[in-house]
Amino acid sequence: MRKWIVAGNWKMHNTIAESIMLAKAIQDGSSDIQGGAVILAPPFTALSAVGEAIKGSCLELAAQNMHYEDKGAFTGEVSPLMLKDIGCRYVIIGHSERRKYFHEQNADVNLKVNKALSDGLIPIMCVGETDEEREKGITRDVVGRQVNHGLKGVEKIDPIVIAYEPVWA
Repeated sequence: MRKWIVAGNWKMHNTIAESIMLAKAIQDGSSDIQGGAVILAPPFTALSAVGEAIKGSCLELAAQNMHYEDKGAFTGEVSPLMLKDIGCRYVIIGHSERRKYFHEQNADVNLKVNKALSDGLIPIMCVGETDEEREKGITRDVVGRQVNHGLKGVEKIDPIVIAYEPVWA
């Protein structure tokens, strides 16, 4: 049986102090979770602090993005090894905002998914269509292409979380 997952992507909201308060409030209301996971994805500046705040609880920590290299001259990027080092178990990959504003393509998503897996992180691979694509009736084609490209070369899909997040919603 598959487990249920609720993931909260806090995007670029909340200071470190606000993030800790929110994490503790969620933790207080989530003490009896069974059969699923509640995953918090605070902004990068709060990742470490939130990770410490939820340590030992039933909550899981996720990053909102990562680079597909472990090291290098990639200003502003964060590697999967860095994420693991601060306690992340999950990483969001291919979010519609990353695709739209940072021009990430299916090939980029694929590199990140494979790297996350090889470095021991669980990818939350986002897929979804725009309002225009939905109105054209090509949702299945768009999402199918995103899934197929995103999972190319992946040998074991079992740990991967696929999050359907239509851009129009």
